[in-house]
Amino acid sequence: MTVESTAARKTTRRSSGAKRTTGASAGVKKTAEAGPGEPELIQLLTPEGERVQHPEYDIDLSAEELRGLYRDMVLTRRFDAEATALQRQGELGLWASLLGQEAAQIGSGRALRDDDYVFPTYREHGVAWCRGVDPTNLLGMFRGVNNGGWDPNSNNFHLYTIVLGAQTLHATGYAMGIAKDGADSAVIAYFGDGASSQGDVNESFVFSAVYNAPVVFFCQNNQWAISEPIEKQTRVPLYQRARGFGFPGVRVDGNDVLACLAVTRTALERARRGEGPTLIEAYTYRMAAHTTSDDPTRYRRDAEREAWEAKDPILRLKAYLESEGHADAAFFEELEAESETLGKHVREVVRAMPVPEHTAMFDNVYADGHALVDEERAQFLAYQASFADGEAE
Repeated sequence: MTVESTAARKTTRRSSGAKRTTGASAGVKKTAEAGPGEPELIQLLTPEGERVQHPEYDIDLSAEELRGLYRDMVLTRRFDAEATALQRQGELGLWASLLGQEAAQIGSGRALRDDDYVFPTYREHGVAWCRGVDPTNLLGMFRGVNNGGWDPNSNNFHLYTIVLGAQTLHATGYAMGIAKDGADSAVIAYFGDGASSQGDVNESFVFSAVYNAPVVFFCQNNQWAISEPIEKQTRVPLYQRARGFGFPGVRVDGNDVLACLAVTRTALERARRGEGPTLIEAYTYRMAAHTTSDDPTRYRRDAEREAWEAKDPILRLKAYLESEGHADAAFFEELEAESETLGKHVREVVRAMPVPEHTAMFDNVYADGHALVDEERAQFLAYQASFADGEAE
């Protein structure tokens, strides 16, 4: 399965409509101005794969580092595609795809130091990859065999949070704690545009601002909160909400891995210096369904997806690597083979996972048991037995 098989195959990309002038260094242009209808955002790599500069946010990466970012995105997408296929084949109960959001997650994930702490939602598979979490551990919860599968303190990567926005309060409290301990590490909390409407998120903004907590709020605005478009979530750009709470906000091109890396790195360094929180809005797009139980064709048009496919985060970095001579055919061929090996490994591990006992969901709900849970367990067992009785007849 190639990268192009899950992204746009078009050779002609839609222009961003921006005006650009040639910079001093070869192959690098000055910052683009947003064209009509285009949102203002931080961008270092255009959808066409052209490198641009920004006066406040810029980075100088080696060819090896650029190839590493590309590898991260390709393998993360391959893992995500395999997980989606496994769910469709009945091996997983559910899956939340990150398709289209690889740059936001890899860019921000690679900006972190080892001693920083991450509080994810349930879609941060790319960030988990950056933190060294075994990808197959992510699938245990979605198969129903464990409650997370990894020790959060081993990788400074908290367990996935299903409750919308709750992790932002966890992150804020943790950040307040490490500040009191005198540590210079930082915390990052991930959430989506839909979760930004939750009270928990706004409460975390209040606490982090008042207590100057070293936390970065990373909102992946993928345009849709399940079936609700962003215009039904807010009347102003999400990043501008930070101003009302007393800390800075910035909007970055969420499909530009270089910009996401630069902006997140700056925000983390600001937090470590004791300058408080930052809200980053990564302007991106969820190219797949919200989860595998969702049908996006019911509420959004194909033309919208096609327009965003032209901004594919992987293809734009590939174009840049090729145009600058930073990667050759052998590199892409080797990476393709590696991605196939990863997909096969994921499939084998998932299929080898044990099938959990059906009654396990009633265990440990209460430490000492509960009469109501016992009653529900008995009802469930009777329901299961009714199928056996029918087969016997």
